[in-house]
Amino acid sequence: MEDMDAMNAAALFEIPAGITYLNCSNMSPQLKSVTAAGLEAVRIKATPWTLTGENWFSSAEELRGLAGKVLGTGADSVAIIPAVSYGMAVAASNVEIREGDSIVLLGEDFPSNVYTWREAARKRKARIVTVERDPEAGWTEAVLRAITERTAVVCVPRCHWMDGTIVDLARVGERARQAGAAFVIDGSQALGAVPLDIERIQPDFLVSVGYKWLLGPYGLGYLYASPKWRDHGAPIEQSWMPRRGSSDFTSLTGYCEDFQPGARRFDAGEFTQFISAAMCSAGRFDRAIHRKTHRRDRRERAGCGI
Repeated sequence: MEDMDAMNAAALFEIPAGITYLNCSNMSPQLKSVTAAGLEAVRIKATPWTLTGENWFSSAEELRGLAGKVLGTGADSVAIIPAVSYGMAVAASNVEIREGDSIVLLGEDFPSNVYTWREAARKRKARIVTVERDPEAGWTEAVLRAITERTAVVCVPRCHWMDGTIVDLARVGERARQAGAAFVIDGSQALGAVPLDIERIQPDFLVSVGYKWLLGPYGLGYLYASPKWRDHGAPIEQSWMPRRGSSDFTSLTGYCEDFQPGARRFDAGEFTQFISAAMCSAGRFDRAIHRKTHRRDRRERAGCGI
């Protein structure tokens, strides 16, 4: 039965016979449905005179809603971004970092999670605390020990990108809040593969690419912003699209200073991405949502809660 399921799953992808590809932690293979959605989107884009004002936002809103369901937090919590580095820049520009504060990172973490915080530390005269994995207790205990009353930011992934070793995000998040530190997560190696209980973890920001376990194309990702940041957080660019009333093309030169509700204020410019957004929506969001719900229900039936 398992062999048959594997054969059926393989048939969904653009993978030739005789090739076994398992490296979704780098980049997922492409679903045939995603290829078809991309080709259809290219054909639609080839006739721009058929596009309406609504088309500039509808596909992105569909995608935002799907990402919100995977996170279990709703569409208003999600911004559409081009890369993890963009999301980390949003986080770094909003959280408070004072002179002498520390920023806690994992040793040998992925560069997108490091360069932004190094630059933030340099500009604000803070310091980077690089945590090395405890060979006996793992990452979690080492991170907990590194958090002090002078910690401004804790930025960690769900699991280390090199070997998959896990960080207990709930415990780290609790300790960060106790210390008054912002909690930022790179969810790229987890979102779509394993449940992320945002209500329990309570990050300030969580960033993820869409081309790994969500089976989307390269170049679109997602930023979760906690309620704390949705009403007053500052975007890192001043695009017209996240502004309130931007779907009314007859009033764009009214220059509205207000933003669309929720995390939309953090959307990257040109987030519509007519082709890529359609391909992302055709990815296996439905499977990721089902997996999240199924595992949550299973834990509840076992009396473990969420």
